[in-house]
Amino acid sequence: MTHAMNALAPSETALPKRLPRRLAASCFAVVTFVATALPLAAQARSAPESFADLAEEVTAAVVNISASTTVEARNRTLPQLPPGTPFEDLFEEFFNRRGQGNGNGNGDSLPSRPRRSNSLGSGFVIDPSGIVVTNNHVIGDANDISVIFSDGTRLKAEIIGKDSKVDLAVLKVKSDKPLKAVKFGDSDKLRPGDWVLAIGNPFGLGGSVTAGIISARGRNIDSGPYDNYIQTDAAINKGNSGGPLFNMNGEVIGINTAILSPTGGSVGIGFAVPSASAMPVIDQLRQFGETRRGWLGVRIQNVDDATAEALGLGSARGALIAGIDDKGPAKPAGLDVGDVITRFDGKEVKDSRDLPRIVASTPVGKAVDVVVVRKGKEMTKQVTLGRLEDGEKQASLQQPSTDTPTATRQAMGLELSGMTDELRRRYGLKDDQKGVVITRVDPNSAAADKRIQPGEVIVEVGQEPVSTPADVTKRVEAIKSQGRKSALLLVANAQGEVRFVALSIE
Repeated sequence: MTHAMNALAPSETALPKRLPRRLAASCFAVVTFVATALPLAAQARSAPESFADLAEEVTAAVVNISASTTVEARNRTLPQLPPGTPFEDLFEEFFNRRGQGNGNGNGDSLPSRPRRSNSLGSGFVIDPSGIVVTNNHVIGDANDISVIFSDGTRLKAEIIGKDSKVDLAVLKVKSDKPLKAVKFGDSDKLRPGDWVLAIGNPFGLGGSVTAGIISARGRNIDSGPYDNYIQTDAAINKGNSGGPLFNMNGEVIGINTAILSPTGGSVGIGFAVPSASAMPVIDQLRQFGETRRGWLGVRIQNVDDATAEALGLGSARGALIAGIDDKGPAKPAGLDVGDVITRFDGKEVKDSRDLPRIVASTPVGKAVDVVVVRKGKEMTKQVTLGRLEDGEKQASLQQPSTDTPTATRQAMGLELSGMTDELRRRYGLKDDQKGVVITRVDPNSAAADKRIQPGEVIVEVGQEPVSTPADVTKRVEAIKSQGRKSALLLVANAQGEVRFVALSIE
């Protein structure tokens, strides 16, 4: 590039004689600008001449994981065959070749033999005493795990703890000498475009090094409740799972976990668990042998533009509380259905995906400030977190208890009716279900687009309880008078599960 720029930046006297002097000066100015701009861009981190020094420094800490599972095979029976059939000997020979014992072709049960399945993956040492990290899916339910080092040393491993939600496992091996270990770096400092190095055991080939860049951060691939993956184009294939993703300082900033591929091989889209997400889980597994995540006790949903307008939020943000667990920490702290959580323990909640991840990484028993927007006003509540593993159950909702006259009315493309015993039977509603029953939905309405169904029950309109169709229309008119374009409904299904739906009222 330097040589090319020198060729493009001739002196003024070297310009063609036929070129007008004014135009020649302009051309020179443009070329000079380009020539001086490139050195500024070159101040950004350039690609290293080689990754060899870095790979040599950390490879000894990267290991192969061999996990074997032995299960009892189910008894097999030969097909029912008439004696003397020409296929009798054929089937008997087939089953004998597969090691499933002798049979007589008359449906006799064949002796079972244990079956052994094997998986190969990668891992890395984080403590010289023999602590190894890998993916949970690499070891699964294995009852025989070996860790193989780059020098060929093979050590038996025991499981200290594992977590399926973030797909991590911590192993322990016993070695006669301290092992080479690597340290975690800060994945929050990563930027798309930063160089990274992946080392692992692709297709069982042993230690392999690939390089690439960070393609994106915060990827959600719907693999679990706390998805926050690093995306990289460093080649990751089957067998790389559990291996480390290094920054240029030799620090582990990710744990290679998944690939997106129609072929099963690398197409340049791989995903790694960020070190910031992995480290708290690893610490808990090492200390307790299990995870101890924070628990708030709410059921949430995302805030779209229509819902934000209906709530007076200004812009779509935060996590909308759609249900409160009666036995969870949120209820005694004063959090309520319809509150929008915008900050938790000092951290911004941009959307509903952020909240579970932030809450889960917060220590159990910690008293935290929770900032919510309630009916357009911001307030702060203090919550003492419980433990998720102790209260992991579906949140329940307390329904308002009001009288339920049986008048019918239409509003927002919905045909509404007061609660009756006949409607409870027709739609399978619970005896204690309160609200206004939806008996028909106009197929051309916004309500149909939002998948509202006959038999669902409107519990609230604009965060106020309703018990009659007249209540619904009064609330809608009141919301219109405030200049709002949509009304926020709290809708329950036959099982009592609720969700917020914003409907246009223009």
